[in-house]
Amino acid sequence: MIITDLLEQNAERYPNEVALVEINPAEKETRRMTWRDFELVEPSRHPDHFRREITWSVFNEKANRFANALRARGIGKGDKVAVLLMNCIEWLPIYFGVLKTGALAVPLNFRYAPDEIRYCLDLAEADVLVFGTEFIGRVEEIADEISRNRLLIYVGQGCPSFADDYYEMTVECSSSFARAELSEDDDAAIYFSSGTTGFPKAILHSHRALLHACRTEQAHHAQTHDDVFLCIPPLYHTGAKMHWFGSLITGSRAVILKGTSPETILRAVSDEKCTIVWLLVPWAQDILAALDRGELKLSDYNLSQWRLMHIGAQPVPQSLIRRWLQYFPNHQYDTNYGLSESTGPGAVHLGVENVRKVGAIGKAGYGWETRIVNAAGKDVAAGEVGELCLRGPGVMKCYYNDPEATAKTLRDGWLLTGDMAMTDDEGFIFLVDRKKDVIITGGENLYPVQIEDFLSSCEKVKDVAVIGLPDARLGEIAAAVIEIKPGMECTEEEIMEFCHALPRYKRPRRIIFAKVPRNPTGKIEKPKLRKQYGGDGLVAAQNNA
Repeated sequence: MIITDLLEQNAERYPNEVALVEINPAEKETRRMTWRDFELVEPSRHPDHFRREITWSVFNEKANRFANALRARGIGKGDKVAVLLMNCIEWLPIYFGVLKTGALAVPLNFRYAPDEIRYCLDLAEADVLVFGTEFIGRVEEIADEISRNRLLIYVGQGCPSFADDYYEMTVECSSSFARAELSEDDDAAIYFSSGTTGFPKAILHSHRALLHACRTEQAHHAQTHDDVFLCIPPLYHTGAKMHWFGSLITGSRAVILKGTSPETILRAVSDEKCTIVWLLVPWAQDILAALDRGELKLSDYNLSQWRLMHIGAQPVPQSLIRRWLQYFPNHQYDTNYGLSESTGPGAVHLGVENVRKVGAIGKAGYGWETRIVNAAGKDVAAGEVGELCLRGPGVMKCYYNDPEATAKTLRDGWLLTGDMAMTDDEGFIFLVDRKKDVIITGGENLYPVQIEDFLSSCEKVKDVAVIGLPDARLGEIAAAVIEIKPGMECTEEEIMEFCHALPRYKRPRRIIFAKVPRNPTGKIEKPKLRKQYGGDGLVAAQNNA
């Protein structure tokens, strides 16, 4: 079995049941849509929400049409199709259309700048780029370069001249597809991750890994055909995708919500009768703050069916969950840990029965094994700190075209996570620190070297180090420690103005003017900076909250 078999089974078993719903609060009109917009429509239950939906049968047909369109253009087993889309109802049918051909799906972060898009396309050796309306400008900047050896496909209204129209390509294609010969061991997808060196690594996963992610999600959260999953995080991320796989394996409905305000989230849960919601820490914090201020009243919503709230992607303050359970005492709670290299969340999970252990990331997930080892690769005792290692069916095959990085990360079937951890006397795993310097802010990774390189181009900056500092809402924020050139003066306002050339999410939120310490080999002593300015207090603050 491969993962596309699950879609086909659902189309056969539940052809007329809704598979996906898209809600977009930014669109105020509920309009009758053409085939281009996916024709199965139900009017919005809320006047400020634009809503559309598709059944499992239509989902599968759309995937088949796109698979046929790709095959007609010579795309098949082993080719790579990059997907650069905001969350939308087309996202998953396109993803599965790619997989049906035997090609590899290559999701791209929607925050990538043009040079990052080009870099990832080249690194993955992508043959096709599928992109949406929001990315016309970025793709146009590099279109002359990237279109020389690949097909560009546009999803949306008003197709630009340098791309082919997705809807025109697929409208005449058959809604059935002669499946490719594939096995669980065949390559299925390339996801991107990165350490502190800046640009991402390409992570290669098999169909076996994706299928195991489905089984893991269903095992952890006991999803049934009657559950409704609210999906808010971006689908390019393994987190959102692999949590949705619980809906795929059970043939249950999922709601793709394009909006993160507290009212929007609670309204979607209420109107769509959602039972499972995966939140990032900032969104949960915002909901609690709105409830505390009286801006939201739980009595205004139908939330009785909401049974599970789970969080991942960043450290979770214990105080947040205690406050959450005061407002939602009947909720189950879980947290999940994983990496893109381990097919996303689920390699470690707390378990809904272990809410008393909030603060831990949990124990090995379904089908997974864990070890915590010292620098010599030997297991450490409970209470001792070491590097967390994972083994299981969801471990990546390799870093694509990077044997050196692969050899450093995969050893004897074990994935070295780069995260330092310890276990308590019950075997629950607690993260202690990260070997890597990646800053996780609001569930998104920031790469300090990229920001440092940018700030170094400022004529007044002699040296710079970017570190993560604890933040109650975002988990961490980026802080820039800047050493000014002798004889020069500089203000925080000047640095902030200079940073306007960066994407907003990459801009430092705190500026510290100080000497940047370096060791004898020239490396920045970031642990010293974190200790000095509060970064080392992150885990301690959470454990004591």
